[in-house]
Amino acid sequence: MRATFTKLSLILLVLVSCNPTSKLVTTQDPTTGNLKKHIEFLADDKLEGRRTGTKGEELAREYIKEQFEAIGLTPKGTGSFPQAFTVNEGKTMQDGTLLQINGTELEKGKDYFCFPYSPNVSMEAMPAIAVPETDMPWFTDLKEILEENKSNPHFDLAEAIRSNAKKAAKQGATALFYYNSSAIDDKLTFDPKDRSEQSPIPVVYIKKDAAASYLSDKTASLKLKLTIRIGEKKRTGFNVVGYIDNNAPTTVILGAHFDHLGYGEDGNSRHASHDPAIHNGADDNASGTAALIELARKLKTSKATHNNYLFIAFSGEELGLYGSKHFTENPTIDLKSVNYMINMDMVGRLSDSSKVITIGGYGTSPEWSKNITPEYFVKNNADKKTAPDLVIRFDSSGTGPSDHTSFYRKDIPVLFYFTGLHSDYHKPTDDADRINYNGETVIVGHILKLVESLDGTPKLAFTKTREAQTTTSARFSVSMGIMPDYTFSGNGVRADGVSEGKPAQKAGLKAGDIVLQIGDFTISSLESYMQTLGKMKKGDKVKVKYKRGEAVLETMVEF
Repeated sequence: MRATFTKLSLILLVLVSCNPTSKLVTTQDPTTGNLKKHIEFLADDKLEGRRTGTKGEELAREYIKEQFEAIGLTPKGTGSFPQAFTVNEGKTMQDGTLLQINGTELEKGKDYFCFPYSPNVSMEAMPAIAVPETDMPWFTDLKEILEENKSNPHFDLAEAIRSNAKKAAKQGATALFYYNSSAIDDKLTFDPKDRSEQSPIPVVYIKKDAAASYLSDKTASLKLKLTIRIGEKKRTGFNVVGYIDNNAPTTVILGAHFDHLGYGEDGNSRHASHDPAIHNGADDNASGTAALIELARKLKTSKATHNNYLFIAFSGEELGLYGSKHFTENPTIDLKSVNYMINMDMVGRLSDSSKVITIGGYGTSPEWSKNITPEYFVKNNADKKTAPDLVIRFDSSGTGPSDHTSFYRKDIPVLFYFTGLHSDYHKPTDDADRINYNGETVIVGHILKLVESLDGTPKLAFTKTREAQTTTSARFSVSMGIMPDYTFSGNGVRADGVSEGKPAQKAGLKAGDIVLQIGDFTISSLESYMQTLGKMKKGDKVKVKYKRGEAVLETMVEF
């Protein structure tokens, strides 16, 4: 489940309880043992946290494929069970990037970096550090500008650097080198997510130690050799898709993501230590993947044959719903035939005492509330003789912190099963020995009975719901009310959805719009968008520049 998503909002919902004092009893259902086998494999250290695009993800993918094959599912990926998709990680300084000063090669990343909007060039020159000559590289110490603006909360250093590069190019500079001799931390780093418009000249930052070695004598001239090679950094992830073809006119989709955080390389770990550690993700989301496999096994022999069944194990969820979004944009079945979608994410920690499970998406079809009432859900729990009643909390929203959101955005009714957050969430301690296997067996039985009970009923109608908050706003005093598209790799931030009644919606912004500027701040990436929100306060009125189709528009937003 996504680190950047707010999950606690799912908990503040309607409580439906039944017999809260009953206890879990170990069942003879082979499902329990099967769940344990699946989770112990998927959450083993040898898979190294199943990070998207890694060997660990490949091992998990092969395991799921083998399970689908053994069950007798038909491949429904691209040619076989897997469906590949690309994760664009942003920009990188590729091999061939070079900076030499006076014959000494500086170390890329350690001694310097090129700003990611720099053009790819090669040049040799002998510039004077203190003299900005035409057709020569220029050098700028950030000391003065940092000291002038140290008390200005609205000063945007990144935008100042971009703007100065354009001015320097017009005045004849062939490159712009920045360094910082002050004690003020400029916090500048190579930002791979920066999608700013390409600068007319290269912009390079020389770090403190290297600047002290080569730029301390302002009267000196330098023998300079520069080559910049900025390129895209990509990796490939894979969904695993299997199918039960009952020759029915409609299809039910069941899904769960199988990727996790690896060693926390993508910055979404809650691990307090800075030392790399394997994040096994037993609950998040080996538990949902195991439930998916077991539901496929059960539905393969079920008498509920008035729907076809599509089983999708998604990857890339932890990076921003990459796998599910790719599937909904490149479906291997006709999405118009989809009856509804059920998503399982973190279903392995059912409490023996509270027995609480949250079911999201309850408002995405009138049929959920008309015919599938809360009492219906309770009544259709697993066998009362061997399992407890569940305490069900309902959330109406079709959006939220997992892959069902991608299907909701295609006007498909969804349900989202989730047993709640815990102290091991997104930490290396989310291990297989902490899973409640009997409790997960109850949930699998509950979903199976729900699917079977809907067999033969008319195709569910779809209804729009409120937009659940999908990015944490705990650090901000304001919110725009847009749900960012995390898979967008262009300049700016694209709105995947817009919350009703929030500033963006009131200002006329719509899903698909790309936010380019907020007030004086250019939005070059999701990170710069978040940083800009952090500078706003309630009551601020700012001009927002955005792109809709090919048109660049402006509107006023009041926070």
